[in-house]
Order: sequence, then structure tokens, then C-alpha cells
Amino acid sequence: MKLSVIVPCFNAANTIAYQLEALANQQCSEPWEIVVADNGSIDDTAAIIKQYQHRIPHLRFVEAYACRGSAHARNVAASVAKSEALAFCDADDEVAPGWVAAMVEALSKHDLVAGCNEYWKLNQPWVIQCCGYREGNGVNKHPYFPYAGCSNLGVKRSVHKMVGGFDETMHSLQDVDYCWRIQEAGKTLGQAKDALVHFRFRNTIGDMYRRCWKLASYDILLHKKHQQVGMPKLIKYQGFVKDAVILPLKFILKVRNRESLVRWLLDFAWFAGHLDGCIKHKYFPL
Repeated sequence: MKLSVIVPCFNAANTIAYQLEALANQQCSEPWEIVVADNGSIDDTAAIIKQYQHRIPHLRFVEAYACRGSAHARNVAASVAKSEALAFCDADDEVAPGWVAAMVEALSKHDLVAGCNEYWKLNQPWVIQCCGYREGNGVNKHPYFPYAGCSNLGVKRSVHKMVGGFDETMHSLQDVDYCWRIQEAGKTLGQAKDALVHFRFRNTIGDMYRRCWKLASYDILLHKKHQQVGMPKLIKYQGFVKDAVILPLKFILKVRNRESLVRWLLDFAWFAGHLDGCIKHKYFPL
């Protein structure tokens, strides 16, 4: 077995069939499997997955109920995977044709790889205008280490085990933490250039706002955690002062329609989420 595709899910009845359909249509000359880990769904997610097991003989379903969060679901699925390499994607996205083969090829050369995302297939244009500029894609640059999202990430199984899998206390940005811990251990993040995923954004303003706030809050915890192993202090009070001045000016000068308003709201959510994270995680930006 060359590759295990890991799909965590929670109440994904509205989208998971599209992802499973996309995986069912993959062509790969090497043997591979799909492991879907359900994190305690109370909708029809499990029933839909079991229907697809009749069509996809290499699809397995596992229960990951002990702890809430996609990190736990990914770890449970990885623990029962039969392959030497793991590829992670999400239940609300769709892998493009050739994704599995591209991951197999990339992981034959690298220990950790990231594919790229495409936004237009699954999202309305106004949503892309609001969210696309904020979302990381592929291998993302950062002053500490590059990182990638778990919507399109591959890793050698031995490397996953070496770092102890995903940190289950991180309920957001666990993929960035995962990439950084692997690189702190001496590995590098490569590009799976032909591994494309059709990515789905949140499609309501409230969901976008809450997601951005949560990401920002956990960004503080992420930085605090990695400063303990040598990361320089990158979040400082000067940034908060700058944002406090700029955000009102941006509202006055740039908000002209729904898209510009939502973009401003997401900038505000990031600022407020950072403040929230400083309080919650006792981080002092001095």
C-alpha cells in the first residue's frame, strides 16, 4: 500500500459525498486506501460514508469520538492507516483529478509536501473576493518556517509518528503547528505541484468572522508554544497599536460595498482575536 488518504469529518452530510465522489474517480497505478474518521457526527455523515463503502472497496470508516477536533480525527485515522505515506484532505472540499497520483509521486521524493488550492469551483465570486486574499495556499512563507494547510498536505508515516501526530489541544492552526514541528525536527516542506484541491470557504459572513477570530486567537497560542523552542517573538504590542490606528481609517476610506465591508470585518476579527488570544493564553506582547 503506497498511500492512505485521511479525511476527518464532523457533521459533513452536506458536502462529504462530493469529496468521496472525487476520490472514487481518482486514477492511480499504485495501491492506496481512504480512511474517513468521524469525530462524532449527529447528522447523516456516517450513513453516507457507509453507502460509499459499497462503491469504493478501499474505503474504511473509523470512529474518532474520544476527543473533539479534527486533529484527533486525523490522528486516529493515521494510527490505523496501512500505508507508508499519508495524504490529508477535508470533508468539505473536493480533490481534483490526479490528486492521489500527484501525492504518491511527491511523497516518493519528500518527507512533507503541500499541494495547491483552487477557489472558483465551490465558492461564489463575492466570497472569494472577501476570503481569498487572506487564505494561505500551497507552501506559505513565514518568518519562522513555511507552512501549509491540512486541506492538501502529505507526509511520510514515519515522520508523522516521529513528531507524535497533530497536537490535539490545538483546535485551530494545528496544521501550521504540525508543519513547524516537523521542520524543527530537521525535515523540509516540499511542493506537490500537481496535487490540486477545490477548496470551500465558509459561505456566511458570521461563519467567516467566527473562523477568523478563532484562527487569530490560536495564532497567539501557536507563537507562544514555538517561542519555547527557539522561535523569535514576532507578535508585539507595536502591531496592536498600528492596527488600532489603521482599522478605523480603513473603515472610513475603503468600505464602500459588501465585499469591502466583509474584508474589513475579517481584519477586525483578526485584531480582536489576537487580543482575545493574549488574554486567554497569557501572552504578553512586549
